[in-house]
Formats: sequence, C-alpha cells, structure tokens
Amino acid sequence: MRIRIVLGAIVLLAALPAAAGERLAIWVSPAMSFAPANLVVRAAIEADKDNRAVEVIAESGEFYRSSEISLEGKNAPRINIFEFRSLPSGVYEVRGVLKGNGDQTRAVTREQVRVIASGTGS
Repeated sequence: MRIRIVLGAIVLLAALPAAAGERLAIWVSPAMSFAPANLVVRAAIEADKDNRAVEVIAESGEFYRSSEISLEGKNAPRINIFEFRSLPSGVYEVRGVLKGNGDQTRAVTREQVRVIASGTGS
C-alpha cells in the first residue's frame, strides 16, 4: 500500500506544470539511496518560444555527470525525464539549467540528494 502512495505521488509530481512564473522546476528521486545509485530527474519546463535546451547536471565533490537535450521552443514537451545510472556515493547537487538563444541561461534550479556507500563487510 505504501508503495502505491509513493508511486502515485511521483506520477502527480511529473504531471505538475512548473509553478506559476517559474520557467523550470525539477524533481529528483530518490532523495537518498545506496551506491551505485540510479537517479531519475523530471524537468518541468514552461512553454516559451525562446527555450532552446535544457541541461541537467549531477555533481558531487568527486563526480560529475550531465545530460542536455534540445528544445523546440513552445513545441517542446513540458516534462523531460533524465536518468543518471550507477552514481557513486556522495552528496550531489542536481541542477537544471534552461537555455535560450546563444546558450543564454534563462533559469537555474537545484536539488540535493545523498548517495550512501554500500557496506561491503569483511
């Protein structure tokens, strides 16, 4: 039953538009996991003719990974999903960056997640 509630909440979050006046919002799940972790980032983008790309970055003190997709202005999907696989342990800042013409930054949003080292035992 608890799993259904969590899955329902994730689906609802994915369907929500960016908050009024926000060009970009991101939701990262899970917020805490064991290494190697798979993170799913949902980016909600307000429709705008000047949107050209969205980049999502997962960065810790010792690890960096990013992914970028092109957008077709107002015709771009409102929700874009990014997945980062096999992230090692660390505290990650996950950033979403919305870009306009000429790589101009239009919006930046951040979330923090923690990936905990797995115990190997000896």
